[in-house]
Amino acid sequence: MNEAEFLAALRTLPLHPAARGLLDDTALLDVGGPLVLTSDTIVEGIHFLPSDPAEDVAWKLGAVNLSDLAAKGALPLGVMLNYTLAGDSAWDAGFIDGLRQLDFNLIGGDTVSLPWGAPRVLTLTAFGTDAAAPPRSGAQAGDALYVTGTIGDAGAGLAIARGAEGPDELLAAYRRPMPRIGDGRALAPLVHAMMDVSDGLLIDGARMAEASGLALEIDLAAVPLSTAYRSFAGDDREARIAAATAGDDYQLLFAAPAGFDLPVPATQIGRFSIGSGLSLMDAAEAVALPARLGFLHTA
Repeated sequence: MNEAEFLAALRTLPLHPAARGLLDDTALLDVGGPLVLTSDTIVEGIHFLPSDPAEDVAWKLGAVNLSDLAAKGALPLGVMLNYTLAGDSAWDAGFIDGLRQLDFNLIGGDTVSLPWGAPRVLTLTAFGTDAAAPPRSGAQAGDALYVTGTIGDAGAGLAIARGAEGPDELLAAYRRPMPRIGDGRALAPLVHAMMDVSDGLLIDGARMAEASGLALEIDLAAVPLSTAYRSFAGDDREARIAAATAGDDYQLLFAAPAGFDLPVPATQIGRFSIGSGLSLMDAAEAVALPARLGFLHTA
């Protein structure tokens, strides 16, 4: 099974109401007030490179969880860590130093050992409170699709981590993404739907549209690219598709009325309508969808 097929199979199990039908990146548990829960696992060779510094791996593990909380407008409350010991004390110490640089409190977790030479598998579960918690399924026909920040920097940074020549700011976008907690807090009470961009702008936009039962059109020409990305990869259609499918951006993707009075900087990149599926434009020209919309886990 691939990731989508496995999730569909899980939906045949009895689901707690907090699971939201497994259509979101977070669960929402009412314990006398909303408690947002999210959990992410990162795997060596899949989500990070063996050569990535331990401090940066820890930062990324924390940031991807905090990014899910940001997409619900939640304040981070605490985290639980599941850690695999691989017989490298210096790496372990570096990992702890990286965690220390993040703004959260440790609640608990578990440690296990790995067979010699096995890839590291690291899991963090984060809890957040005081959340407006817009679902990814709340987009409405006629809504515009917006995104914060710029897209594609982390994908370019991964290429640099693998040996390409490029600016440090792109490498930092891959190794040290910045969760948009403040932006999420400002947006969450006002928008119809919100999620973070983790697997790629196109695939995550398509997921929001599917969860909302709507069609979505995205304009490649409107996708915001940084000056560093343009210098590294260009600004043609191929470069824009690469940016929109790379993933690891951890920007906030949200649905709100067109012309919405934005409380934070963001760019309108698409529109929802009655129907289903994702379509792609490049300004006034229709563009065929790429074979790969983003990252999808599979065996």
